[in-house]
Amino acid sequence: MPWTAFSSSSNCPRIDVAVDMGNPFLNRTVDGFLKIGAVAASRVAAEETFHFLQKGTVSGVYVGVEYGMERVRGTKDWKNAMLGGAVTGLLISVTSNNNKEKVFKDAITAGAVATAAEFINYLT
Repeated sequence: MPWTAFSSSSNCPRIDVAVDMGNPFLNRTVDGFLKIGAVAASRVAAEETFHFLQKGTVSGVYVGVEYGMERVRGTKDWKNAMLGGAVTGLLISVTSNNNKEKVFKDAITAGAVATAAEFINYLT
């Protein structure tokens, strides 16, 4: 029969789950399975949070560079998106330790994607 208990410790919460299968070996197996599942779920949550923040960082760099281009050039047009995308692709590729050819491909690709997105925004 399952039961749950929360400890009153201020350091970290603790959840104990006991399932009585009628056999000590099965009880330990189920207990181990539940603990490993909790660790795996925690790991996935941490990795997904990291990837989310990493994508947000790229977006933040792009928005900042595009806004900087707008301020420097004194106009708001598709060229800001192109330059912002190219500079962002360049920065991300350089920090990823890519070779020289890959850095330029990433810059050109990011600039093209940003420009296409800007044109699509103008159409809608």
